[in-house]
Amino acid sequence: MGIRILYISEIVGKAGIWCVKNALPVLKRAEAPDLVIANADGATGSFGLGRQHAGYLRKMGIDVITGGECIYYKKDLVEGLDSLPYVVRPANYPAESPGRGWRLAQAGKERVAVVSMLGRVGFSRVHSENPFTALSPLVERLHRETPYIIVDFHANATAEKQAFFFHADGKVSAVIGSHGRVATSDETILAGGTACITDAGRTGSLNSIGGIDPASKIREYLARIPDWSRDAWDKPVFQGLILDLDSKGKATSIRRVSMDVADPPGNEKGEANAGKGEGSQA
Repeated sequence: MGIRILYISEIVGKAGIWCVKNALPVLKRAEAPDLVIANADGATGSFGLGRQHAGYLRKMGIDVITGGECIYYKKDLVEGLDSLPYVVRPANYPAESPGRGWRLAQAGKERVAVVSMLGRVGFSRVHSENPFTALSPLVERLHRETPYIIVDFHANATAEKQAFFFHADGKVSAVIGSHGRVATSDETILAGGTACITDAGRTGSLNSIGGIDPASKIREYLARIPDWSRDAWDKPVFQGLILDLDSKGKATSIRRVSMDVADPPGNEKGEANAGKGEGSQA
């Protein structure tokens, strides 16, 4: 007997949190996952994760939250990360970095190891260890605890992601590509039983630039002045994956899920997160 995992694609901004609030209960009833994992690297202000948002997402039913290159963008999370075992920063950060790069989560009667890894191509502000060399010793350690290992590979380059898939094949249950915030349609199970997808997409505004207001991003390209402050709301969508794993930790299926979410009524669109992390933005 195996297990089922629901992975929520990167949560971006207030619209992303609104989508989780409304769609997650529906999907839990329909799919009955044993474990819920979410990438929340853009949950607070579209870049990073505030501590209040981390707690709120946990209360909504997310068991493990993964991050990426933005995991340390919000000071309040950095200061308290060691006390939040359900938040996982990239495992190939230095050992001195706050937080942990993996955790064991309960999924029914089984335990699942959830790992975050960061790619190296295109991240000029972050200097991580090589994920390819970091994977094998970590997997060897985790296999003493469980056959179920899920890796969120947060990376820029398609080639780096796909090379990592084949490097990890047979070693882990699944490698889920994140960071691109645009869902790809190449979900597959490799010969060794590892499920993979180049990018799981995003949970938030679909008609946007990676969850951010298009007008602000166009101004950024015209003026060359970064503007990360404007969340988008047009067409909120919950995106994610359903993973089925057998008793040996091999993937038996991977499928994408997508659910349109209604806009908040009245003026709640601007207040969807009032009291639930708004003050966490840096």
